[in-house]
Amino acid sequence: MGAVRFGILGPLEVSGGAPAAAKLRGVLGTLLVRANEVVSVDSLIDELWPDSPPRTAATTLQVYVSHLRKALRTAGPHHDAETLLTRRPGYLARVTPDELDSTAFLDLSRRGHLALHEGDFARAADLQRRALALWRGPLLSDIPHGPLLEGAAVRMDEARTTALDERVRAELHLGMHRELVPELHELAAEYPLREEFHAHLMVALYRCGRQAEALRVFTLLRQTLVDELGIEPGPRSRRLQRLILAGDPDLARPGPDGRPAAGRAGGGAGTALPAPDPSFVGRTEELAALERLLRTASGGDVVAVTGMPGAGKTALAVEAAHRAADAFPGGLRLLDPRGGGGPPRPAPARATLLIVDGVVSEAEVRPLLQLGYTLLLTARRVPAGLPGLRTVLLGPWRPAETRQLTRLFDGHGEDHRPTADETGEIAGLCGRLPLAVRAAAAQLAARPHWTPATLVARLRAEDGRLDALRTGDMDVRARLLTAYEDCDDGRRRQFRLLSLLPPGPFDATRAAAAWGTGEARALAALEGLADDRLVEADRDAWRLPELLRLLAAERLAAEEDPQTVRAAVRRVCQAYLPGAPGPRRAADPDAPALARLARSAYDAGLWEPAVRLTDGLAGCARPDPEAEETSYALALDAARRCADRPAEARMLRLLAELAGRYRRFGRARELFARALETARECGAEEEAGQALVGLAELLLDGGAVGDAAELLEPALAALTAPGHARGRYEAARARALVALAQDGPEAARVWFAECLALADALDDPRLRMYARRSLRALDAGAPESGFGAVEIRPGLWRIHQGGPFAGASRSVGEPCR
Repeated sequence: MGAVRFGILGPLEVSGGAPAAAKLRGVLGTLLVRANEVVSVDSLIDELWPDSPPRTAATTLQVYVSHLRKALRTAGPHHDAETLLTRRPGYLARVTPDELDSTAFLDLSRRGHLALHEGDFARAADLQRRALALWRGPLLSDIPHGPLLEGAAVRMDEARTTALDERVRAELHLGMHRELVPELHELAAEYPLREEFHAHLMVALYRCGRQAEALRVFTLLRQTLVDELGIEPGPRSRRLQRLILAGDPDLARPGPDGRPAAGRAGGGAGTALPAPDPSFVGRTEELAALERLLRTASGGDVVAVTGMPGAGKTALAVEAAHRAADAFPGGLRLLDPRGGGGPPRPAPARATLLIVDGVVSEAEVRPLLQLGYTLLLTARRVPAGLPGLRTVLLGPWRPAETRQLTRLFDGHGEDHRPTADETGEIAGLCGRLPLAVRAAAAQLAARPHWTPATLVARLRAEDGRLDALRTGDMDVRARLLTAYEDCDDGRRRQFRLLSLLPPGPFDATRAAAAWGTGEARALAALEGLADDRLVEADRDAWRLPELLRLLAAERLAAEEDPQTVRAAVRRVCQAYLPGAPGPRRAADPDAPALARLARSAYDAGLWEPAVRLTDGLAGCARPDPEAEETSYALALDAARRCADRPAEARMLRLLAELAGRYRRFGRARELFARALETARECGAEEEAGQALVGLAELLLDGGAVGDAAELLEPALAALTAPGHARGRYEAARARALVALAQDGPEAARVWFAECLALADALDDPRLRMYARRSLRALDAGAPESGFGAVEIRPGLWRIHQGGPFAGASRSVGEPCR
């Protein structure tokens, strides 16, 4: 099958011919930049007409998409699957990873980064060369850029520059300094503020015996930074200058194994331990526990620090070793078990601590057990087969430690340093993972034109968060991928499908739904994923750490076929539906999680689950009215698509209640009237009654108390069946407010008492507490000040003059909180 091939790393290319019309190219380019993601109609309109969109923009966009579909079918007549899909609230370009050059670039670059990190410099250089060869020019250079394309162009250009930096770094390790000098001169001129290219040029010149020219590069870099930004070069550049001034012999050549000479270490006795990290923060409890274990250990004992990638295992081990140094007069040593250098040697003296960094298996440690060292291991998995092993498990930083993290931003200028609240949000968006927070701090330091608010905005966007956490040698995605890629295919698939669960804790039943297995098998699989540090055990539930959740979602989109995903979404939705079998659990979702699930169901075309999940949002506290309105609007469309007329009436009513809550009275009346009409047409008596209640409350709020009372009579008459208890509650609540305005507290007491009885029958604590508060307020009477408030709904208050029970306000625009 001849798949359509798309190119966006340069002018737009489509194998078989790209569309000629500029707007069609703009639509296709925008959808390809966000391949396999839904791009909303509003975003596409902003991209095509950033200044003044025409009134017919939405209709025109539909025409463009139709023309594009025809053009793509012509370009790839043997391509069976539709490329452009309609997905509310916009469109989606469905492509496989090998069909899009930007995806291929990012995959090659990621693999090159991992190879560089592992010291395989020849492979790293080759992969980055292949990645960079895919670029034909700036991203979509033949298409005008609106806000979405402009952001993507900046992001991809940064990824290209990082790949270029890592390719040069790998080639320097391979001894290619002479070949690199001309190119590095060009790069230093093209990127005058990028210190890494100047540093590479300094190294290349120094290794060519051109010491004076290398120092001249530093002088020019310093002059540029001082003149343009008023800052000095960073510590790496300054250290490099000092090494060149001193004629450092290790800097003058790469090592014989392709590593820089200064970085080689014999594996026998290890290397001297690095100095403590001055920016080490947090970990108070873990540090105390690890220091205590080290001080009570003796020769042959084994202590391990384990945890997910990026948790700071090595940093904690080094810090604890230095704090316990007085207990090890034989010294502190560091060993990379895969660093080569010959067989290990016995401890040179009693009480010598050997840190073995990055242990993968017990076999790497067993030869060291009889050599007299106290061993401190860092490992992702617990090397459980070692005798007498004691372990410290490292998770994310604790919430209480986030205020200490402001120290990570101390090197930033005054206007560039985040506040304590901004630091807390950055840490939260990074899942409080140390590597991620440090990457965020490095990202902010590397971009003088960014403010902390810019960084927070980049991190809030889930689809770009892992991209924002890659800068220089720090790449959070690449580090997390090491845990994923070490697993077998079955475990990887389980990890990917867990991304369909809402953020937060979940139990084995919900995991089993995502996987389509039984609960016992799911529990065993979760234990295995926890051993691999891909999930966390969370008391009586499990949790997918935030950044691993984003990684799982990326891999799901890239590796799972749509039908498998749709079937899994259906199972997950069924497991989370209100009233699903089983007791209420600690892992039950909150309102944002339910809204996310409902959106997933809607995007998958699962209309009935989308409606039922949105039903579960009713009564939940929703601080974001726009998100709440979107949830109800999608559920309204889903109800229409599955011909569920009572649900259609219900969603119209919920939208009306939301509009009334935010004082959009005209909109609320229109929606309540539509809800009433729809409910009557399909015979949904309870919904009709509740719509009448809503209309009556609007009249009451405007001071038309008599009209409100008259409208409530048919509502109360319609809501008498046993199954209408919730609707009857709402009608009784509204009638109590009318009685309060017309006849005073004693008349209202009868209706609030009925509310309490109905709340008890419904076993709804929220409604019960509202009724009790209202009855207590009746007993308290009106305040002497003449101003008062009535709680008209649970948590919603109406403030007015004349005491809280003195009568209805005559001001429709009066504040309602």
